[in-house]
Amino acid sequence: MSHNRDLEHLNILAIFHYVVSILFGFGALFPTIYMIIGIVILNGQFETENQQGPPAAVGWMLIGMSCFGILLGMTFAACIALAGRKLHSRTGYIFCMIIAGIECFFMPIGTLLGIFTILVLLRPTVKALFDGTQPSNDAPPIYNP
Repeated sequence: MSHNRDLEHLNILAIFHYVVSILFGFGALFPTIYMIIGIVILNGQFETENQQGPPAAVGWMLIGMSCFGILLGMTFAACIALAGRKLHSRTGYIFCMIIAGIECFFMPIGTLLGIFTILVLLRPTVKALFDGTQPSNDAPPIYNP
């Protein structure tokens, strides 16, 4: 009975990882605002007849930092989605644990998902599913003559 419960918990965690990766992906697009401001600075839109706008270096700095932030956020969102895929297929135990630990830093949703993922992955029966020593219901039966 706990075998079915473990499979159900892993599938639910996988779905939540997919949802959270989408949320992180949208959140990673937030620095686009700063990129637009940097582009506006470079185009000289803040300059008036009486006053000079910010230097071009500020615009380039905003663009560079926002690109880095977007890249970092999208990479982490992809890692969360990959962890969801690995939870679903029951592979990559260490990778799932590492991503769950990193998720704990992102309050409140990431913390909850990370803690629940770690709690489920620490079960010996779940570890056996990842090791392949315990067959899952959807896997074909193993024939040992």
